[in-house]
Amino acid sequence: MIFTSDNAFGTSPEILEALTRVNVGAVASYGADDVTARLTKKFSDVFERDVAVFPVATGTAANSLALSVFTPPYGAIYCHEFAHVNVDECGAPEMFSGGAKLVGIGGANGKIDADALALKLSLPRKGDVHQVVPSTLTITQSNELGGVYTLAELHRLTELARQYELHVHMDGARFANALVSLGCTPAEMTWKSGIDVLSFGATKNGAMAAEAVVFFDPAKAADFAFRRKRAGHLFSKMRFLSVQLEAYLENDLWLRNARHANAMSKRLADGLLTIDGVTLGSPVDANEVFVRLPIALFKRLMKSEAAFYPWDNAEDAKEGHVRQLVRLVTSFATKEDEVDRFLTLAKG
Repeated sequence: MIFTSDNAFGTSPEILEALTRVNVGAVASYGADDVTARLTKKFSDVFERDVAVFPVATGTAANSLALSVFTPPYGAIYCHEFAHVNVDECGAPEMFSGGAKLVGIGGANGKIDADALALKLSLPRKGDVHQVVPSTLTITQSNELGGVYTLAELHRLTELARQYELHVHMDGARFANALVSLGCTPAEMTWKSGIDVLSFGATKNGAMAAEAVVFFDPAKAADFAFRRKRAGHLFSKMRFLSVQLEAYLENDLWLRNARHANAMSKRLADGLLTIDGVTLGSPVDANEVFVRLPIALFKRLMKSEAAFYPWDNAEDAKEGHVRQLVRLVTSFATKEDEVDRFLTLAKG
């Protein structure tokens, strides 16, 4: 009953088989292999347009390098206040951009509030050397509180970005989970919604270690290969990253894995909400469940064999609080019986 993170689980068998297939003989290094060459067409087919694709091994590298393309050292990156780039990447976006400033924006359920963003963007005086230059907006899909932006919400944010001449990045660490939640196409959730560059995640959804930076206008990726090399993220044996991404997209493995993870979260949330005193902390749109548990139940579950994380929250920090916000994450490998055993345990 491991619900700490979708990073806790292993690798899809189909991806392991693909890794074994390329682990034979000698091929050209640093991405000059046939598998990496095939990725451009593969991703272009998925996104319904010509794209530029760059495999990397971590989401932090994907996010930070992608943001650095559009953000000068004196620029501002607008993000949700709880965004992974803002609170969980140890200053990597600032480092790779040469010192850009992250500007946190509030919003319920982990979503950037469009009105709050509009206000922030209206404040800097254009051309004032005393202020950072608004440069990039980054949106997480699905987000840090498990929410998924609707297409209308994405369009509203990207229209604001265009109004103020910002480029838009999407952190898609859980891209597939958001996609199957919305039931739209990859194109509709990205470039058709105004996204310039995507950090396409696979590791959380069945890959061993593989992400991709996807530019929807290849011309904007002109210097990215140099940025990736300089940052130490150009793998010499690139085929082992590339084949994971290829297998991930093959026969809709990525979508099947995400549908299963999302279904397990819904099963988990629905079961927990039948318990007196349990309430949702935010809507369950993808594969993360945020719920508030009565303190007695929280303490009992924390002493059990189940694993999950208590989540910092202002309400829970109050003296004498009666509930604790927790996060539970399901994955492509979560089994129904694990969810059901946890629910049985919780119902006590």
